Amino acid sequence: MAKLYFYYSAMNAGKSTTLLQAAHNYEEQGMRILLFTPQIDDRDGVGKISSRIGLTRDAYAFPADLDLFDHIRSEQKKSAVACVFIDEAQFLSSKQVLQLTLVCDQIGIPVLCYGLRTDFRGEPFEGSKYLLAWADVLGEIKTICHSGKKATMNARLDENGQRVSEGAQVAIGLNYVALSRKEFSLESVSPLGYKPPPE
Repeated sequence: MAKLYFYYSAMNAGKSTTLLQAAHNYEEQGMRILLFTPQIDDRDGVGKISSRIGLTRDAYAFPADLDLFDHIRSEQKKSAVACVFIDEAQFLSSKQVLQLTLVCDQIGIPVLCYGLRTDFRGEPFEGSKYLLAWADVLGEIKTICHSGKKATMNARLDENGQRVSEGAQVAIGLNYVALSRKEFSLESVSPLGYKPPPE
């Protein structure tokens, strides 16, 4: 049975590198794959999956309203697809995540998604929330905070390298740093508005 996978991490953990290596492994065996990246992510040009170590591949830049199930089904009719890869999967809509579950369950193609769990305030992205709920397999790609602890959170920095806690959830091209939850200081940036009461 085909499965939906979600590989998540904080920023700069090597998600795109891992995706490109897995895609290469399929192609090395002569299998056809489909690579997708959100149209909104134009940091390295629209339709590009790029890693920090210099690997780059062209991918289909999907708009926010694309029916992924219908698109992949059409591609499967042209020529058999062995696997689907989704970069920056946090930008998927809930409906697109549902469509990817149907790619697995009704078409029988495994789907590997790579992305962030949370934004710069510790809030889940829409795509990530539903991938965490519905994926058959969850995997964490680990990276390290400057403190030496495992980094799980993403702090947003302004042009002067100062941390910011206000702004739109999606802001392409800004700088981020991966932090442990303790270093991130969740209570100071979360929109939930809780502070520990004094003793």
